Amino acid sequence: MRDLKYNLRFITLIIFIAAFQYTNAQEGDVVIEQDSQIPELLEKRVAMSKANDLGERFKIQLYYGDNQRASSVITNFRSRFGEWPSEVVYETPNYKVWVGNFRNKLEADRALMQIKDKFPSAFIFKPERG
Repeated sequence: MRDLKYNLRFITLIIFIAAFQYTNAQEGDVVIEQDSQIPELLEKRVAMSKANDLGERFKIQLYYGDNQRASSVITNFRSRFGEWPSEVVYETPNYKVWVGNFRNKLEADRALMQIKDKFPSAFIFKPERG
């Protein structure tokens, strides 16, 4: 019985030492190499985000002209493309139908490709802040 206790203690000691050495073997140094342009790209990304936060967005104009036709165009648009917000804006002397509030030109271009089939005179613009 006494030999069994010593054997168990010895085996436990061996396992403990092996586990301790295994955990120490996991240490090491990590060296990260990155492209020199990454900081520059991050700065541009931050600048773009700040510009977007300031409301510099893109919209698509579908129509400009009289109120009755503008109402017809926006109703037609909403029945076909409900995923983008749309509005009728009055700028003397015309009513304009504007669509979307796109964060960048790429988003606006993708939407325009879908919209152009039904509204061929549609175009992308950046509204003036005033």
